[in-house]
Amino acid sequence: MLFQQILNGLTIGAVYALVALGYTLAYGILGLINFSHGEIYMMGAFIAFTCISIFNWNIWLSLILAVVICGLIGIVVEIVAFRSIRHGARSSQLISAIGVSIVLQNIAMLTWSSRTQPFPQIITTKIIKINDIVISNLQIYILATAVILMVTLYLLLYKSRIGIAIRATSQDPDTTSLMGINVNKIISITFAVGSVLGAAAGILMGLYYNSIVFNMGYTVGLKAFVAAILGGIGNIPGTMLGGILLGFVESISAGFISSQYKDALAFLIMIIVLLVKPTGIFGTKEVEKV
Repeated sequence: MLFQQILNGLTIGAVYALVALGYTLAYGILGLINFSHGEIYMMGAFIAFTCISIFNWNIWLSLILAVVICGLIGIVVEIVAFRSIRHGARSSQLISAIGVSIVLQNIAMLTWSSRTQPFPQIITTKIIKINDIVISNLQIYILATAVILMVTLYLLLYKSRIGIAIRATSQDPDTTSLMGINVNKIISITFAVGSVLGAAAGILMGLYYNSIVFNMGYTVGLKAFVAAILGGIGNIPGTMLGGILLGFVESISAGFISSQYKDALAFLIMIIVLLVKPTGIFGTKEVEKV
């Protein structure tokens, strides 16, 4: 029973980690919490659903198109909602992010209705039994995809010229611009990367639960934010670990306590972390010079 819940937690935690990475990327480069990121996650699932179920397009083309469109949505969100107030008050940035979240959620509701939609079963589910542990091929695909995306993100950030520019911009955008790097372009790329990860997570969650709904990004977005806080928002490895740990806590609490309390436990964890170690597991205190 324990090992089964650990496996389930690893699966859902990997998805949380992908969404949480979007929060960490936005925070790392701009120092803001993009609360509209959960809706990008939702949009990814619905765009894939539309391409496959309504337009009957090729599955792989539909999945690629969904993440690319969400990457473009992320760029538009950054330009429209954040660029003009980048140096403004944090409160205005927060309100802008919440406003974008509400707009995207209502666009989805008006476009696809408020009903829960069945996500297309593009993978034939097969069950593998090892003693008392039940593993589905879908769980393996989700974990493999999440790992590939996380490794790709790591290579992008630490082994490429764009990654160097992103990290330089996150540390000192003014000096970076003096070095000839287009800071606006780099920030847009960062939002696009985070949105691609969020869209991929939405598709994976649609496959896992076989259903999607217009407000699905709200709860998952908040949980991913908790995961980012838990691991240390702004820290890539810490955010990944935070997502996995949150998935474990949810799964174990659902299996041994009650599924009704799993959401409450996620936010209880955030409160405890903020009280005990506000910077998260791998986060460090930032010292601002005046």
